[in-house]
Amino acid sequence: MEYAVVYLILAAAFGLFMAWGIGANDVANAMATSVGARVLTIKQAVVLAAIFEFAGAVLAGGAVASTVRGGIVQTDQLVGQPEMLIFGMLAALAAAGVWLLVASWMGWPVSTTHSIIGALVGFAIAGIGWSAVQWDTVGRVAASWVISPMLAGIASFILFRSVQILVLDRPDPLTAARRWVPVYIFLTGFIVSLMTLLKGLRHIGLELSAAESYLLAAAVGIFLGAVGKMVISRMKFDPSADRRFHFTNVERVFGVLMLFTACAMAFAHGSNDVANAVGPVAAVVAIVADGQISAEAPVPIWLLLLGAVGIVAGLLMLGKHVIATVGRNITQLTPSRGFTCELAAAGTVVFASGFGLPISTTHTLVGAVLGVGMARGIAAINLRTVSTVFMSWLITLPAGGLLAIFFFFLLHTAFG
Repeated sequence: MEYAVVYLILAAAFGLFMAWGIGANDVANAMATSVGARVLTIKQAVVLAAIFEFAGAVLAGGAVASTVRGGIVQTDQLVGQPEMLIFGMLAALAAAGVWLLVASWMGWPVSTTHSIIGALVGFAIAGIGWSAVQWDTVGRVAASWVISPMLAGIASFILFRSVQILVLDRPDPLTAARRWVPVYIFLTGFIVSLMTLLKGLRHIGLELSAAESYLLAAAVGIFLGAVGKMVISRMKFDPSADRRFHFTNVERVFGVLMLFTACAMAFAHGSNDVANAVGPVAAVVAIVADGQISAEAPVPIWLLLLGAVGIVAGLLMLGKHVIATVGRNITQLTPSRGFTCELAAAGTVVFASGFGLPISTTHTLVGAVLGVGMARGIAAINLRTVSTVFMSWLITLPAGGLLAIFFFFLLHTAFG
């Protein structure tokens, strides 16, 4: 292959750029609610997210990634034309990276998965033809714009109503919080562990059955609930603080819980979404090595490290804009509300994964934040911010597709 070394350098550079975009935009899924609830400052959130995103991406980021994400492109039409697929993967990475840069700068929380899918659709249409796109998959992706925020919104509404009934509306909310928060810690530990076990750790050779995953997740939940109960029992409370805000001490109890949910969500996100950046790179590396198109490509550890470094860099450099949108600009969050959002989002992702529904973590968390806002009344929601966010979701697929067509023809002209 004449330009093999150039293709590898471009793939690594574009993959790093795409991972940078994931860090700048998608890490808000893990940290935004903690910042909005004032449990963490943006600086603390960025440091914690950097550690746990990196750990998730490297430890559980994926030993094998499908070369064409989500079965979008029918590669059998490219037999004998491996360089066309290289151009397509490079164009998709560049297009998705550019769109994530624009969205992050504007503070729009968009789906990185949908960005890369839109880009792959654009390449398939430009490079092969309309018949190469698996439109049923694209239709399911479009349906998830409605399904994921709706499911998470309903879940967070119900969950926050339970917090209101069991804790906030009680005659002695602090005593109720000390009783019920360990139960919520168990739920959080169970659901987030299950999300990681079902979607993440299988990539490091830890093949667990569904039953084993549920049992292990339950054990983690029980352990964390016990630890949470011990920590809460040792907390010192200031009764005078409740004069300024009736639930000050109650929210301190929920703040303990939010630290765990934020770190666990960051780990799970790093393990799941790094594949959006390194999957297409792995495809290019495999084609350059073998000279032919294969259905799957192994992901070497240096690629996971590249993706992890890119995610952390994007978070450090531009992550604060989207964190501010999700954490502060949709509705006012406290630790009890923020925990509700994260647990509802994580639970929805686990539920959807079990049923094979294509779902966006970003859309899910925004839906959860909206659900909490609705539980407090429509006036608690900033509808202008919400309409801007929804508009950015609608244009993500076509924006990724059009940018990919531009980059595909640019690469084809340069190397073809």
